[in-house]
Amino acid sequence: MIVSDARRLLELIGQIQQLDARIEAFAASSQIATRLRTITGFGPVCSATLAGEIGNLERFGGESSLALYVGMTRLDNSSGQYTGTKNTRQVNTHARAAMMTAAARHINFTPQSKAYYDKKRAEGKSHNQAVRAFGRHLIRVIWSMLKHDHDYVLKDSVA
Repeated sequence: MIVSDARRLLELIGQIQQLDARIEAFAASSQIATRLRTITGFGPVCSATLAGEIGNLERFGGESSLALYVGMTRLDNSSGQYTGTKNTRQVNTHARAAMMTAAARHINFTPQSKAYYDKKRAEGKSHNQAVRAFGRHLIRVIWSMLKHDHDYVLKDSVA
C-alpha cells in the first residue's frame, strides 16, 4: 500500500510540474502576466491567473472598476443614518484568490508593504481586511503599470 501511494504521489508531482510548465508558457506569452511578474511576490500562477481573468483593460472604466471586479474593494451600503459597506456578488473569485495570495506574498517580501499591513493590523483590521486594503493600493499600481506600459519599480522609502 505504501508503494502504491508513493507511485501515485510521484505521478501527481509529475502532473503538477507539467501544469507549472504550461502556466509558465502562458505567462510568457501574455503581456499582462509579464508585467505582473515584475511585482515582488507575484509568481507565475498568480500572474497568469490575474492576466487570464482580467483579459483586456478596455473592459473596465477605471481602476476602481478593476478593484471591484478583483474583489479588492467593497460597495457603499450607506442609507440614511446607517453608514457601512457590503461585499459585491459580481466578484471574480479566481482573480480575488490570486490577488489575495500575491498581495500577501508581496507583503512578506517588501518592508514598505509590511509597514502598511502592520499599520492596518494596529487599527484593528483582521488579516484578510489588511491584505485587502493593501491589495486595493496594489490595484492602483497595477492599473498604472498596464495603462502606461511600464514595469514595477520599488522605490526606497524616504526616511
